[in-house]
Amino acid sequence: MTDTLKIGLISISDRASSGVYQDAGLPALQDWFTHALASPWQSTTRLIPDEQAVIEAALIELADREGCHLILTTGGTGPAPRDVTPEATLAVAHKVLPGFGEQMRAVSLRYVPTAILSRQVGAVRGQTLILNLPGQPKAIKETLDGIFAAVPYCIDLIGGPYIETNPEVISAFRPKSAQRTS
Repeated sequence: MTDTLKIGLISISDRASSGVYQDAGLPALQDWFTHALASPWQSTTRLIPDEQAVIEAALIELADREGCHLILTTGGTGPAPRDVTPEATLAVAHKVLPGFGEQMRAVSLRYVPTAILSRQVGAVRGQTLILNLPGQPKAIKETLDGIFAAVPYCIDLIGGPYIETNPEVISAFRPKSAQRTS
């Protein structure tokens, strides 16, 4: 097993993927991980339209073929007819982790009342944790700040590398029995 965390980052937007405007989701995710992770990591990115089959294919490719330990999607989690990210995630999931979706909405509700419209989910496919994040850079940061403390231990439990975080940004939480000493 490699010690490098492999992260798949997928921005889901019809307009950004067709060049109508510049995608802001992928740079926001890259920036957050650059500051938050102390362990080695690498990312693979995708910018794709709001098409369920395309989203499912990207999730399967990043999990099964690229071997990503963590996949984060951004966009496509609202109630609009074209918002199908949760459906695509659930279609490829082996296990659903409802606590992630509940916590992401709880975090966002501290900032905007419309967070109640979000349908974000967390799921596991094989040895990959998949999380659906909001689409706006500010909301991406707020959400990751609110949930990421639980991610490293989840990655441990599904067979991924041991993730160290920068405690000035986020402190990973693990039970004492799962903590490593340097």
